Amino acid sequence: MTPRADFASQDYFRNPGAGIEKLRTLGPVVEVRFPIIGKLWTTTTQALGDQVLKDTATFTMRKENGDVAGLQWWMPGIVRTLATSMLSMDEPDHKRLRDIVDEAFRRRAVLDMEPHIQAMGDELADQLFAEGSPADLVERYARKLPLSVICELLGLPLADRAKFTAWAGGFTRFTGPLGFLGMIPKMLAMKRYIEQHLETVRRQGGEGLIAEIVRVEKDGGQISRNEIVAMVFLLLFAGHETTTHLISGSVFELLKNPELRDWLEEDWSGVDLAVEEFLRFITPVQFTKPRYVRKDIELGGVRLAKGDKIMVMLAAANMDPRANPHPDRLDLQRKPNRHIAFGTGIHFCLGHQLARIEGRCALKSLFRRWPALTLAVDQSEITWRKRAGLKAIDRLPVAPEG
Repeated sequence: MTPRADFASQDYFRNPGAGIEKLRTLGPVVEVRFPIIGKLWTTTTQALGDQVLKDTATFTMRKENGDVAGLQWWMPGIVRTLATSMLSMDEPDHKRLRDIVDEAFRRRAVLDMEPHIQAMGDELADQLFAEGSPADLVERYARKLPLSVICELLGLPLADRAKFTAWAGGFTRFTGPLGFLGMIPKMLAMKRYIEQHLETVRRQGGEGLIAEIVRVEKDGGQISRNEIVAMVFLLLFAGHETTTHLISGSVFELLKNPELRDWLEEDWSGVDLAVEEFLRFITPVQFTKPRYVRKDIELGGVRLAKGDKIMVMLAAANMDPRANPHPDRLDLQRKPNRHIAFGTGIHFCLGHQLARIEGRCALKSLFRRWPALTLAVDQSEITWRKRAGLKAIDRLPVAPEG
């Protein structure tokens, strides 16, 4: 029997540990029904999540004929274009595409950006209540910081930030096939924008990662025009959307627990461990992309057949008591912290260093500027976007002090 688990309900987002525990009692591998994708298997332990993500011979993003797991027959061409990103590729195509942008996201390159990111955070924190109080921290702060950073990194004009914000909002609000189809015009608008920007860079040159990708293309590098569009789309969207929800989720937890906020403010040397714990506890990306099972296999005592689909539940892996004792407890000093919020294996998140730096800069800038920051509504009024797979606070109204 396929359990009825609603991964987009407010009850689930308010207390994911309870929903995950209920699922785990059914076994380490459970069949669930997921919006748009339909019935598939999911893992409920960290050990099996690791196994699926690392065994790229058995669990693949595509079938032998190139069909992408999760794509449906009724999805329009734009979706297939965007599925040519490295996120939907197996080897060797995944490595071919990732190598093109890997250098920009290496640890040293990203660490060099930290003072600038901190300065951007300070400026945004200063402006938080410029339009009055209360302020929605999601739109006025948590989204603006990572979006500004990725725009600079890619070489996209900051003046176009409002467009990206509007498009991104559409991508995270759909809940079913109708909502998905309603999102297509935003996808097409974003694709047109990216294609126009790429043409400008091809003609006139430019700065940033997009200019680098175009240079690789001009030098005869192995990347098609569709792959470039998909790459820019992925970097722009994934490069800010998930970090937005890490920041807003972290702030929400600190405002719910003022003693933790005060502890952090007393000594910012603990911020790195705190960010790791927020990554584990919130898990902004709750599931990986679906994969195909390439051969009949037994996984966690369950027989999976060739052609089945499986998704790793990162949120369940991070709440697995065998990986992290007392996983329901938010412990900002947790060490070791065995989370896989960024995935693992070949698809380990390219931007993990950048997300970590943005997370810690966002918290330092915000609470150094507004040490008595408080929720402007009762915490019971906070809601999450009804999007399975993404833990995204809708609005987070805050005031400078209680």
